[in-house]
Amino acid sequence: MASKINKDTLLRKARTLTEALPFMRRHAGKSFVIKYGGHAMVDEALAEDFARDIVLMKQVGMNPIVVHGGGPQIGKMLERLKIESSFVDGLRVTDKATIEVVEMVLSGSINKSIVGAINKIGGKAVGLSGKDSGLVIAEPLQRTRKDPDSHIEQILDLGFVGFPKQVNADFLRSFEKSDVIPVIAPIGLGENGETYNINADTMAGAIAGALKAERLLLLTDVVGVLDKDKNLIADMNEDQATSLIEDGTIQGGMIPKVETCIRAIHEDVGASVIIDGRVEHALLLELFTEHGAGTLIQK
Repeated sequence: MASKINKDTLLRKARTLTEALPFMRRHAGKSFVIKYGGHAMVDEALAEDFARDIVLMKQVGMNPIVVHGGGPQIGKMLERLKIESSFVDGLRVTDKATIEVVEMVLSGSINKSIVGAINKIGGKAVGLSGKDSGLVIAEPLQRTRKDPDSHIEQILDLGFVGFPKQVNADFLRSFEKSDVIPVIAPIGLGENGETYNINADTMAGAIAGALKAERLLLLTDVVGVLDKDKNLIADMNEDQATSLIEDGTIQGGMIPKVETCIRAIHEDVGASVIIDGRVEHALLLELFTEHGAGTLIQK
């Protein structure tokens, strides 16, 4: 009985590999930008799954580029250092003291832990930030708010919160023919040498757009985009996505993620996908099966 069980398991694995083969051939040589964050990054088992998925992607000829977040870890470090912080529309207001901590956490401990996990599995990862080789030139992010009494639009000061203005795509393309996997912290460089904190989803979208990537994949802590009955929407086009924002079906923190996906599509990214990063091997399910593992948005 034991030998039969073992044989059945091996046959299932063999079938899985043969079913994945057409997708491997389709994706070979193409770039995939993956935003990594949320539960998938702090759960040790999921973090190991993620590292294995990234190494496998590289091994079969794909070009994965990882952009990671780190909001909770930044919050803990600021609390430990007794530095107060506030938020505007989900964005951390970043003064000079805060940006030093943000860079230390993102480009330091978080980035190196992801690089280490990928290298431990057998990959060759290198840690970067947007400041390296002028990878991402940033400008201050503008946000406005209407005064409830005067109804006048007021410009909000977010400090060193940035928006990607320019991406050095040629620098990233230099990794395509190598064995190296770039792991990028969402820190940008201002035109006058300032350091900017950039939302990781936004950073990933800008990099995907600059590379004309095959896919932008955003790992989240939800199953994907849901309809009004809370059922997963497996795929949609950009017009449908915009309509769902306007009618309130897509709301809260999902709005900026969907807007990032739409912006990437406008910049000739093949498609954008919002994936449940809490699922084991979510990347492989999305890329190597017919059904995927989240919501795909395309033109």
